[in-house]
Amino acid sequence: MTSSTPARPPGRPRSGVNAVVFAATLSTVHELGYARATVERIAAAAGIAKTTIYRRWPTKGALIVDCLLDAFGPAPLEGGNRAEILSSAIRWIAGKIGEPGVGDAFAGVFSDAVSDPELREILSSRLQDPYRLALQDVLGEPERRVLFFIDVIVGTLLHRLGMTGEPMVDADVDALVEMVLPAFR
Repeated sequence: MTSSTPARPPGRPRSGVNAVVFAATLSTVHELGYARATVERIAAAAGIAKTTIYRRWPTKGALIVDCLLDAFGPAPLEGGNRAEILSSAIRWIAGKIGEPGVGDAFAGVFSDAVSDPELREILSSRLQDPYRLALQDVLGEPERRVLFFIDVIVGTLLHRLGMTGEPMVDADVDALVEMVLPAFR
């Protein structure tokens, strides 16, 4: 007697692995800090073999960048005018960096990229460029101006996180918006 149901391929089902790994990554980074959140610990938290992670991401940095892309999603560049668009972008990035594990992961991979040219290229091309291009498109600004905007905002938010261990409070985000908007009007 033959079965009409196709046989499942050997091994574990793969659907949802990325979501499980990304959740485990942010949770592990949040609990242990970026440096102690090894691929082995992330795999254990996800309940998978570390080889499953390494098949998808060759390094911890590559995993973190994809995890951040997933956490950030598309930039909500909304508003009726330039000031509203810039303000919404600043508040969005501040909110995302304030989510558990996200700011720690971003700061850690950013720090590692300083001395790792391959990671710096991944961080630049996979994480920064899509948002830079979206901002350039909606604002009609040249690349150098948009990169400066990103540097000022992300640099300020990560600096605060690194100095205090806490994301910027709303009142400080409001002040940051008010300081930055005149430079980009």
